[in-house]
Amino acid sequence: MRAPVFTGACPALVTPFRPGGAVSYDCLAQLLDEQIAAGVDAVCAVGTTGEGATLTPQEHIAVVGFCVRYVAGRLKVIAGAGSNDTAKAAALSQRLEEAGADALLHVTPYYNKTTQAGLIQHYQYIASRTELPIILYNVPSRTGLSFTAETYQALSREPKINGVKEASGDLSLVARTRRLCGDDFYIWSGNDEQTVPMMALGAKGVISVAANIVPGLMVKIAHLCLEGRSAEAAELQLRHGPLLEALSLEVNPIPVKTALELMGREVGGLRLPLCALSPAHREELRSVLEAEGLLPGGKAPLS
Repeated sequence: MRAPVFTGACPALVTPFRPGGAVSYDCLAQLLDEQIAAGVDAVCAVGTTGEGATLTPQEHIAVVGFCVRYVAGRLKVIAGAGSNDTAKAAALSQRLEEAGADALLHVTPYYNKTTQAGLIQHYQYIASRTELPIILYNVPSRTGLSFTAETYQALSREPKINGVKEASGDLSLVARTRRLCGDDFYIWSGNDEQTVPMMALGAKGVISVAANIVPGLMVKIAHLCLEGRSAEAAELQLRHGPLLEALSLEVNPIPVKTALELMGREVGGLRLPLCALSPAHREELRSVLEAEGLLPGGKAPLS
């Protein structure tokens, strides 16, 4: 029986930039230190939140390699590796395996998209060219394409496909997937605000945007669910609902990177086509962070 890549909470890390746009490895080290201190169970580098779409292939591999060396086995490093070009996704997977990643996160093909049969062939091709476990990534709001539960069932038979980061928002799809797939096809929430209901349906944790700014909170919610203490986890999630909602004011990772900057982290700007948070949304986000005690001088949740 396959073991899950991780259980609990995994931040979808931002990629910090220096003035001028180069990757800031000093800041990345600081962010990793904060995640480790908060007790996260894995980190996911260079995914959507990490602006993987606008990093060069060299930067992409270098960021993952840095994370691997820096955490030095203290937790798993999952590397974003997806593409709408199957051969490109497979080649990048091989390079990230060489860089030391523990697992790969593969979003569905976007823009050109495909059929459900094409999805199966896409992932079978990639799985045949890497030794690493693969986490599928379903985010139809970005890709225009969603898995069906039957496609999950077919892919669950592939030994290297470990499970899926589910960000469709469709709890019925999660439930049907749990019915059709074996117990060792694992599901992780890809939406912070759905962590508790998805874990109540059997998800193993969350790959989290919010963990960039409140790692301790997301660790606590996920581990309460794993311990069967869903009511306590739900209370925490509801209490901090305004914060989770504020991180969706505009396209991710615009709000979370702005939040980190307001909290005093020198994460730098965003690469186009992402741009600065609007002034009105910036003020709304600042007010939520202040209420949560996350601005300098405040007491952060679970700190």
